[in-house]
Amino acid sequence: MTEKDARELFRAAYENRYTWDHNFPGYTADVTYESGDQTYTAKARINADCTFEVSGIDDENAKKAIAGQVWEIAVHRVRRSFEETHGKNIFTLGDTDETGAVEVFVKGKSMGDRYKVHNNEVSLVHRHIRDIVVTIHTYSSHDTGSGYLSHRYDSVYSDPETGELKGGKSDFEDNYEKVGDYYVLTSRVIRTEQDGKVSTETFGFSNIALLEPAKVPA
Repeated sequence: MTEKDARELFRAAYENRYTWDHNFPGYTADVTYESGDQTYTAKARINADCTFEVSGIDDENAKKAIAGQVWEIAVHRVRRSFEETHGKNIFTLGDTDETGAVEVFVKGKSMGDRYKVHNNEVSLVHRHIRDIVVTIHTYSSHDTGSGYLSHRYDSVYSDPETGELKGGKSDFEDNYEKVGDYYVLTSRVIRTEQDGKVSTETFGFSNIALLEPAKVPA
């Protein structure tokens, strides 16, 4: 297969991700955060432009943890064209593994990054982000009918020079519901193993309400 084939294979999987369209109005939600034996509640708001805010919580560490997840929700649903994100990259194909996933290597702007594509979905992400490498394997997904959402996946962070792990390995389970015309995250469970110990964090989002679209003056 040619470089063009590699680009089109990856483009198809990239464009198959579920994202919010340009009519997305934003929404509010009640948040429940469980960490160890502690439970916290807060309110979250994601705006139409995917900016966000977290309120109704005093504990700074818990607020930071919730804000981190709300940011993750918003940043991964932003719709950007393939050319906007990967226009300066060159793609080449690697091996096909035993599951049928095809490895895709990146040169150019994102030199050193690599992915795997399986059944028109990105099943592996290996990206250099500043001075860290993040590797994410996706094991199952939700089919929304207008793109896929990851369901079960894991992530590790490592040193780009030595490959040494930075922190533990985290396993995620995400669940979504359709509210109006949009799929939104309703729960995320994160289990992190580090130094032989496993910690669990649970984020629940309820009472989700879409915001009213801004009225354009006549």
